[in-house]
Amino acid sequence: MSRPPSKPPALHPRNRYQGRYDFPLLARKCPPLKAFIRQGKDGQTTIDFADPAALRCLNGALLTHWYDITGWQIPPAALCPPIPGRADLIHHLADLLASSHDGVIPKGERLRGLDVGTGANLIYPLIGNAEYGWQFVGSDIDAEALRNGEQILAANPTLQSRIELRRQADPACIFAGIIGADEQFDFTLCNPPFYASAGEAQKANERKWHGLGKAAAGRNFGGRPNELYCADGEAGFLQRMAEQSKRYAQQVFWFSTLVANAASLKVLPEQLRALGATDVRVVDMGQGHKRSRLLAWTFLDKKQRRAWRRARWPDTRI
Repeated sequence: MSRPPSKPPALHPRNRYQGRYDFPLLARKCPPLKAFIRQGKDGQTTIDFADPAALRCLNGALLTHWYDITGWQIPPAALCPPIPGRADLIHHLADLLASSHDGVIPKGERLRGLDVGTGANLIYPLIGNAEYGWQFVGSDIDAEALRNGEQILAANPTLQSRIELRRQADPACIFAGIIGADEQFDFTLCNPPFYASAGEAQKANERKWHGLGKAAAGRNFGGRPNELYCADGEAGFLQRMAEQSKRYAQQVFWFSTLVANAASLKVLPEQLRALGATDVRVVDMGQGHKRSRLLAWTFLDKKQRRAWRRARWPDTRI
């Protein structure tokens, strides 16, 4: 008997972006959005989701409406992240932390995360701090991206003490040069480059636009070269991350990363266990028909995890 097709994972229950966007409400919060609103074929208000400028304006409106973040902007070529999907990762990460905390999500400024490749948009630190009060360090190899991130923080002064940005000087390194000798992070997260070359990224983009029945017109979500591709692609990047994480086994509770290609998971869990990971987890995530996965691992044993919780997490129940 054939198995019925599995349903795409739905948005996380705590995700604020369930259902249709209320564009009139968002436009009241962010008047520039009005210029992009139009009537769709179904008679409902919408925007052209193939228009990068419309997407950037929508993101600014969402961040203002839900999180009181003002002045969010990114360079035209920078990656413009779909916020519902980024919020989903944050909520699943919170559940991961809760699974090590008697089911209670540890919140507040005592929790500290590292966002590897934070980009010009700072989206994970912004949402993570707004939803759970976590503090963040955001790292990136792109100085221009970090300058834009500083502008976002300058427009939101209360965030300047909660989100710190650091430049990664060596593109071959992921954690070295960012994590200090005596620093501890309760979690790391990353949205790694997916493609192995500019040509591969361009071909994928052309296929997407062809599927939409349009001529290739750039990426609606944008993306600078270092955001889209690296020499060894997603699989190679993740294998390097796994190898380099071992050095910081006692300084990070949970390492985690987004995994777009399911094929990347064929060897990673086994590689991580061979490196000494004591717990490796894969969490399915999805938005509509788009699927992704959160891969997480820790090198701490149960005794070390209890000691970490006592020292760093509020309201620990042991």
